[in-house]
Amino acid sequence: PINMTFEQAAAVPVGGLTAQAFLRRAGLRGGERILVHGAAGSVGTFAVQLARHLGAQVTGLCSTPNVALVKSLGATDVVDYTREEFTDRGPVYDVVFDAAGRASAAHCKRALRSGGRFVSVNGSARLQAGDLDKLKVLVEAGALTSVIDRRYSLEQIGEAHRYVEQGHKKGNVVITVAHEGD
Repeated sequence: PINMTFEQAAAVPVGGLTAQAFLRRAGLRGGERILVHGAAGSVGTFAVQLARHLGAQVTGLCSTPNVALVKSLGATDVVDYTREEFTDRGPVYDVVFDAAGRASAAHCKRALRSGGRFVSVNGSARLQAGDLDKLKVLVEAGALTSVIDRRYSLEQIGEAHRYVEQGHKKGNVVITVAHEGD
């Protein structure tokens, strides 16, 4: 995309394509209510934005330090899982998308309306020809952005992996590669 740095653009394919494929699998439609479980991670940050673009009412599930970020991405509501159990709200969602791979269908079922759908990154979803081009159009239109938590040089890749494995990153971690002459 013409309006992104190389680092920002590098973050789009994994999180963006994954979110796009699973939202398509869920059959999310405008006006529906969706809860994005893991809304502050790579897939989650893209899922919040894409669901909002589709016209859904988006609730993001995240921890206290990430509430403002998830709201800034377009969530109409945010549940701080350190303070509230989202299933206590009852069956209010048409879709629950586990963008972090940590939720169970059985647990999330209590939050789904009759006929509601649960999808998880632990499952499978197919990419389609042109998916990346669709994301590029959304980025260039200002409807989609990359969230980058930290940048590491290629020489720091071990440190980057250790940070990601802690499970508390916001959005994406990017590895930068120096070009000859830099």
